[in-house]
Amino acid sequence: MRQLAVVPHPEVKITLFAWNGKYLIKLEKGMFEQTYKVSEMDITSEDDVHALLDQEFLQAAIARFSGMRTDLQAAFDRHDL
Repeated sequence: MRQLAVVPHPEVKITLFAWNGKYLIKLEKGMFEQTYKVSEMDITSEDDVHALLDQEFLQAAIARFSGMRTDLQAAFDRHDL
């Protein structure tokens, strides 16, 4: 796996990778992470990957982190952990 870039963002760590014919967009916030795989056949360049990281996409992904935290806490609560 080859790291292509670290994209600056105030709320999440964004790292772009190339691996096995795909671009991987990895978002990290605290103990949670999301990875999106995009086929190199679906886009023409690394610049297109950066274009996907628009405000709407990032806002939705950041909101998803909150849902992930809620889901994990609910699982802990159900099992008294």
